[in-house]
Amino acid sequence: MPLYDDRPVKHDAGCNQAHATMVMRDYVDLLQSEPTNHCIFLYNLIKEVSLLKEDFKFPKIGLGPIKQIPMLFFGGEGSKVFMHHDIDWANILHFHFEGKKKCILFAPSETKHLYKVPYSLISREDIDFDEPDYEQFPALKNAQGYICELNHGETLYMPEDYWHYMKYLTPGFSISLRALPRKKRHLRYALYNVLIMRHYDNLMRRLKGQEWIDIKNKRAIIETNNLLNRHQ
Repeated sequence: MPLYDDRPVKHDAGCNQAHATMVMRDYVDLLQSEPTNHCIFLYNLIKEVSLLKEDFKFPKIGLGPIKQIPMLFFGGEGSKVFMHHDIDWANILHFHFEGKKKCILFAPSETKHLYKVPYSLISREDIDFDEPDYEQFPALKNAQGYICELNHGETLYMPEDYWHYMKYLTPGFSISLRALPRKKRHLRYALYNVLIMRHYDNLMRRLKGQEWIDIKNKRAIIETNNLLNRHQ
């Protein structure tokens, strides 16, 4: 299984490049024995373990899930997923199993307060959304969002382009079902992210290296705080 942790993005890291690998049996033993920041995310059950598609049925709730890509997520106690929104602007049903997971959500309208990194889908990775530093990131004071805890068997609906941050309070796993954006302009944004923005960002990483990552992080601070100052 490919494993990921919470280290900051580096220019030479490939798209979804794993930080480690482990046999699933050993990883589950690790989750049950001690805290770990190693996570599994975006693991395509249908593609990787096709026999499992016989073990569940897709709910009929009007969203029209993309049945080829149910995604599996695992995390150890204390592990986190950075604040981000998804590249495809999908509507997401996030089904949680085993233990507890903390979720923080922000609507797209709050993007201006979240220190979004240009040409990417994340907020600044040094923001601790559990205990925000309002002196360093003052715009966060104006962000209005939602906090919830998911327990075994509960489902969270995340509308298209909602920002989300996840923290595993105990070891657990989840499955996400995705549906295409329902608004035409959101579908255009998704196509732009996949076909243009992602490739431009990868090109700039190759040309400028870590300097490109540093430039984007600085711009996130400058642009967000400038917008904050104009509205004070």
